[in-house]
Amino acid sequence: MTAMSDDCIFCSIVAGELPSHTVYETEDTLAFLDANPLAPGHVLVIPKAHHERLDDLPEELAGTVLETLYQLVSPVETAVEADGTTVAFNNGPAAGQEVPHVHGHIIPRFDDDDGGPIHAVAGSPPELSDAELKTIADDITDRT
Repeated sequence: MTAMSDDCIFCSIVAGELPSHTVYETEDTLAFLDANPLAPGHVLVIPKAHHERLDDLPEELAGTVLETLYQLVSPVETAVEADGTTVAFNNGPAAGQEVPHVHGHIIPRFDDDDGGPIHAVAGSPPELSDAELKTIADDITDRT
């Protein structure tokens, strides 16, 4: 039985209680058009089980979600004649995650869309010295 949340819009879609424009489904994942798209063909990929953040996902399910994203990039681009795609996760409210259920975005991109690179989402970049970069890298390495 898949873990669900009673107050989660994505869980309601998985349960068939809310409609969606489903484009792909596996035993563990569901992909559907975003109801508030940033571009034609904007697809969301979710695990059917309720998990709020990427780091809440069991490792195997994380791989399954990524596999579903991988399977859909080319069909999405082809369907809307996109020049490329931005594939991304907002992980937590501070990152812009509005629905507390893991979801990856496949956002079709077009040469003239003025969307900018993924680096534009974080605002002004910090100025970090090599020593600060090394400290951060070491801290991340120590936690993996």
